[in-house]
Amino acid sequence: MSAGSSAAVLVVVGAGPRATGLLERIGANAPELWDGEGELRIHLIDPHPPGPGRIWRDEQSALLRMNSMAEDVTMFTDESSTIDGPVRPGPSLAEWAAQFSGRGPRHAPHAEPADPEVLAELRSLAGTDFPTRRAQSAYLDWVFRRALAQLPPTVTVEWHRTTATAVTGPPDGPQYVHLADRATPLTADLVVLAQGHIGSTPAAEHRDHAAFARRHGRFHLPPEFSADADLSALQPGEHVVLRGFGLAFIDLMALLTEGRGGTYRTEADGSLTYLPSGREPVLHVGSRRGVPYHSKTRYRLQGPRPPLPRHFGPDAVDALLAEGRPLDLRRDVWPLMAKEIGFGHYHELFHAHPERTALPWPDFIAAYDRLDWYADAMADLVAAAVPDPADRLDFEALDHPLDGLAFPAPDAFQEHLRDRIAGDVARREDPEFSADLGAFLALLSIYGQLPRLMAGGRLTARSVAEQLDGWWHGFFSFLASGPPGFRLRQLLALSRAGVVRFLGAGIRIGTDETTGTFTAAGPTLPGHTLHATALIEAYLPRHSLDRTEDPLLRDLHRAGALTEEVIAGPTHTHRSGLLAVSAADGHVLDPSLGGTHPRRIALGAPTNSRAVAAFARPRTNAPAFRQNDAVARALLCALSSQFPKGEMATSTM
Repeated sequence: MSAGSSAAVLVVVGAGPRATGLLERIGANAPELWDGEGELRIHLIDPHPPGPGRIWRDEQSALLRMNSMAEDVTMFTDESSTIDGPVRPGPSLAEWAAQFSGRGPRHAPHAEPADPEVLAELRSLAGTDFPTRRAQSAYLDWVFRRALAQLPPTVTVEWHRTTATAVTGPPDGPQYVHLADRATPLTADLVVLAQGHIGSTPAAEHRDHAAFARRHGRFHLPPEFSADADLSALQPGEHVVLRGFGLAFIDLMALLTEGRGGTYRTEADGSLTYLPSGREPVLHVGSRRGVPYHSKTRYRLQGPRPPLPRHFGPDAVDALLAEGRPLDLRRDVWPLMAKEIGFGHYHELFHAHPERTALPWPDFIAAYDRLDWYADAMADLVAAAVPDPADRLDFEALDHPLDGLAFPAPDAFQEHLRDRIAGDVARREDPEFSADLGAFLALLSIYGQLPRLMAGGRLTARSVAEQLDGWWHGFFSFLASGPPGFRLRQLLALSRAGVVRFLGAGIRIGTDETTGTFTAAGPTLPGHTLHATALIEAYLPRHSLDRTEDPLLRDLHRAGALTEEVIAGPTHTHRSGLLAVSAADGHVLDPSLGGTHPRRIALGAPTNSRAVAAFARPRTNAPAFRQNDAVARALLCALSSQFPKGEMATSTM
């Protein structure tokens, strides 16, 4: 529109999957909530392509893959979604890809990806394949274009390929969004911050290690997104310590081996042999647990889907909150969570593999429902009903797989861990153990209930810090967010080839000024200290408002116009580093106003809503989809009724 015209204006900072999901929900709710005669202009601000955004952009190595099967990735609501707006089903990544091989219907707006490698992958992609991130980028690009196509004619979208640097304006007036590439800010009625995963400048420990590396001419990489990491300075044969054994390590492993010309040969027994290029460094890896994340399952449920939630749903959370006392997650909440995971596990075991059970399901579940998870009677029930210990859930053994183990020599530990990894991969790819998938679905269900628990404000500060953001997040990722099985088979081949060496659990990182080397030691290999010339922190950067790399958040934080989440208790204060927002509607908490800012909303990864994932597994009632729908409806209502036409922002475009 021409300058000076009146229209409702929404600025969304960020154009990645979270912003795309919000845009889809705006389109879905517009027929009900938006006046068909009024104009709504939406500005998206992101230097990276809309849809994929930074993390899922096409311009990254084809070696980097998702850790979800193609059929388990969707951006669309479905029959499980508990939302006020309309459900608009759409294809999963696998269903969308099927159109390019003629195995499925076309999905409008139809266009083949321009990259021939991505198109070839999509044409051969099976539902149980783990796609490249570039394939997911193409899917997210299409979801964005579909969201645009489904907007009513009076709602328009413009993408600004730049960075938002500041937001100014009074709480009762227009907001001014300042951009890096122009002097005149955008004027908006409402602003949504949806930047997604944001980098942070290094913490004090990492700054100290970087200074050590500079003094001695060594290599140090702080926590970094894998696609952005510059690994070129690592030399062939150089000994590198990697602290972290999760997905970031798996990415770095691929980039430093296959990415440097190495290949794998499949042997007659199905195992892999690594054929090095000679350009690889030697990777020494350790972590708190000392083992890689559990492999993702590559099978479907063999029995009926467990009816979740059962023991940890809205009613259970409400009952906890109604007690009106401080809650400790491990003492008060975890037993219910554990029982829910157990229900998912045993529901699948009894229904899909009844030959491995000794009680009828109705008898088992009647007793199971009555008992507490840690009651002796529960242990007796499971022992009687599930004869094979391999079919039972033991969370403590899962959580601390190397506790109490010490090895006299590194080679003995290498063999031990290879056997463990091989057993994990075999189990996660054998549908005879599909009870693990039932447990996984229960984990997802639990994850969806935790924002409700957090919003109740009953968890103690120490419990949030040490148990929710600490232990639970790590345990969930360890069990439910591991790599595809083929990556762990590659890890085994790299270990046999001597390219990867295992350091064990509880590793301690130090520096040796005399030799100018980083050191790593831990209880799994007592008396053994490794010296290396490079250190990589093999995990993603934590969100930290104090150290954020985002210029807009940094500016607002310094101005006192937003704050990090702070939970204070009698003996502990927890500063999470997350942007504090209202649990009810996502509005930013503004200390200068003594409450929420009426015109600024924040969604996703940097916020204390903890609804991080922008896409989800189908039929899991994803928290992010629920939040997107609620915020979209609130935005449309506010823009259509809260601001009379005379108070709408005047367009500067």
